[in-house]
Amino acid sequence: MHGEYKVPGGKLVVVDLDVEGGVLRDARVAGDFFLEPDEALDAVNHALNGAPADTDAAGLAARVEAALPEGTVMYGLTSEGIAIAVRRALAHATDWTDYDWQLIHEGPQSPALHMALDEVLTTEVAAGHRPPTLRVWEWATPSVIIGSFQSLRNEVDPAGAERHGIEVVRRISGGGAMFVEPGNTITYSLSVPEALVQGLSFQDSYAYLDDWVLGALGDMGIKAWYQPLNDIATEAGKVAGAAQKRMVGPGGGPGAVLHHVTMAYDIDADKMLEVLRIGREKMSDKGTKSAQKRVDPLRRQTGLAREAVIERMIDSFRGRYGLADGKVTPEELARAEELAWTKFGSPEWTSRVP
Repeated sequence: MHGEYKVPGGKLVVVDLDVEGGVLRDARVAGDFFLEPDEALDAVNHALNGAPADTDAAGLAARVEAALPEGTVMYGLTSEGIAIAVRRALAHATDWTDYDWQLIHEGPQSPALHMALDEVLTTEVAAGHRPPTLRVWEWATPSVIIGSFQSLRNEVDPAGAERHGIEVVRRISGGGAMFVEPGNTITYSLSVPEALVQGLSFQDSYAYLDDWVLGALGDMGIKAWYQPLNDIATEAGKVAGAAQKRMVGPGGGPGAVLHHVTMAYDIDADKMLEVLRIGREKMSDKGTKSAQKRVDPLRRQTGLAREAVIERMIDSFRGRYGLADGKVTPEELARAEELAWTKFGSPEWTSRVP
C-alpha cells in the first residue's frame, strides 16, 4: 500500500506498507523532508510496524512521537503528517497527479447560477461523468452568499442589501457569509473525487485542498498559511475563507467533495458593514475590533491587477498538476439553470433558516 501527504507549509511524506494479521508491517517512510538525527527515520518505521491497522491518525502520531530519539528535529515534517500518510495508504487514497484536471473559467454569471453550477459539476464528478475540475468564478452582480445553516435575518441587514443592490443567495456548504462585489473578489471551486481526500479528517482536508493556493500566493511574494478551520491568512490579516460540501456517489458509492474559496482582492469594508450583521462577539474571537482589520485585500499585498492574480493562480495549479481548458457542457448548464430558478433563486431556499 502506498500513501502520500503534503504537509501544509512543509514537505511531501510518502509511506509504503503492508498489512498482515490486522497490523502494519514493513512500513517505510520517505520524502523530501529533513530529519535529524539519521536514526530517527528507523525509529519512525519501527513505531509504525506492529500498529493495529485500524489505529486512527492521532494514535499513529502518538506512537511516532513517543519513539523519536531525544533531540529529534523535523524540517517540513510532523508526526501528524506521517500518520495521515499512513491512513491515506490504508484508504487507497489518490494523489493530485493521478487525474487529468479541467479548468472552467467563463464569463460573469448570476450568484444563483454559481451556486447551482457548484452542485451540478460536483455531482457529475461524483458520478464519474466529468474529471476533477477547477472552476474560477466571474460575478455578474454584487451579492451576499450565506452558509447553508446560517440564519438569514441574523446575517443580513435587508435594508442595507436593498440600498446597495445586493442579491442574497444561500449555498449548499456550511460556513459563514461571503460579501462579494464584481472586480473585488476572486472565487474558485474545486470539485474532486472523494478518493483524493481519503484518510484525511474533515479539518485536514481543508488544509490539503488549500495547499496549492498557498504556493501560488507564495510565488506572488505573499507568505500565507492555512488557519483552522477554513481561513487562509497572512501577516497582514485574513485573505480568504473556504467551505466544503460532501456529495454521495450513485447508489451510495464513493462520491465527491466540493471545496470553494472566496478571496478578497479588494473590499469596501464600510459597505460590507452596512449589509452584513457582524456582531461584536464575532469580532472579538478574531482578535480585532473592526471588520476592516479582519480582511486584508490581495490588491494591497500583491500590487497586481485582479486578472493577473487569477492568471498566476491558474498557472501555478497547471504547473503543479496539469490543467486542460474545459467548459460547462450544454447539459450541465441546462440542469444548473433549472436549479438556479427552482432552488437557489427561490425565497424558500434562501430563507430556509429564517
